[in-house]
Amino acid sequence: MVGRESLGVYLRGIAMGAADAVPGVSGGTIALLTGIYTRLIDAITAVEPDRLLDIVATPLPDRRADGIDAFREIDGIFLAVLGLGIATAVVTVSRVLEHAMAAYPAATFGGFFGLIGASAWLLRREMQFDTRGRQAAALAGFAIAFLLSGQAEGALGHGPVVTFLAGTVAVSAMILPGVSGSLLLLLLGQYAYMIDHLNAFIDALLAVARGGTVALPRGTPTIVTFLAGGVVGLFTVAHAVRWALDHWQTATMTFLVALVVGALRAPVVQTGQRLEAGWSPAAIGLFAVAAVVGAAVVIAIERAASGEMVTPDA
Repeated sequence: MVGRESLGVYLRGIAMGAADAVPGVSGGTIALLTGIYTRLIDAITAVEPDRLLDIVATPLPDRRADGIDAFREIDGIFLAVLGLGIATAVVTVSRVLEHAMAAYPAATFGGFFGLIGASAWLLRREMQFDTRGRQAAALAGFAIAFLLSGQAEGALGHGPVVTFLAGTVAVSAMILPGVSGSLLLLLLGQYAYMIDHLNAFIDALLAVARGGTVALPRGTPTIVTFLAGGVVGLFTVAHAVRWALDHWQTATMTFLVALVVGALRAPVVQTGQRLEAGWSPAAIGLFAVAAVVGAAVVIAIERAASGEMVTPDA
């Protein structure tokens, strides 16, 4: 995959990364919209420890053939180029969001509320309550999200174990259209924390590139721990979610959509924590307007994904 095709995958990655950085918009939906969803799922679920070990051992003469074969089996060039695009967008968008959350909390989290709410509305047909098991799945999903939305940050804190767990959970959203990794981070109370550390890490790297003192960037342990959790999540959580969707699709989707509905509490709580003067009529109005705009964005994306904009992978 070279040249024009690589550029197309990179641009798709940028679109996915921009979506993944915002709670309520799923990178999986963007992958579906741009025609690479099936290829992405196949590549992610093909990533296994044995294949990674073969790839790492590629420089050894007697392991070179196995390494090349393993790299092809996981569609390595596709994942690498797509990942570069995602990383480019996440780094860029996270900087904008960090400022927006601090300076305009009502508008920013209002937009998140609209994104999440519209996603839940569009996914409502995936929910069924015709059995006790599915009813229990819906109740569990809503309760978990609703309780975490108000308590997670204070209860869990931001230690290495929590950061690792956040990475394992967030990466699973890559295979779920409608559920974003950022939404799961928001539920766990790690969203703003991770954005802050990511931006500090990037700032330190840029300072070194400009000739500054070479030192371990602030936030490095947090970023490394999160990424390590993401790698483990690829082998565990992502495969478990895929297995659940294959065997109990209706119950799993009912649980996930209920999770999204319960997560609507999170933007409201986060806004209240950041408003110095509390919930004034002006803040409520701004929150509501931003929510409408956010919902309109999700609906527009969904209509595009359901229409003729879905094209086969180039």
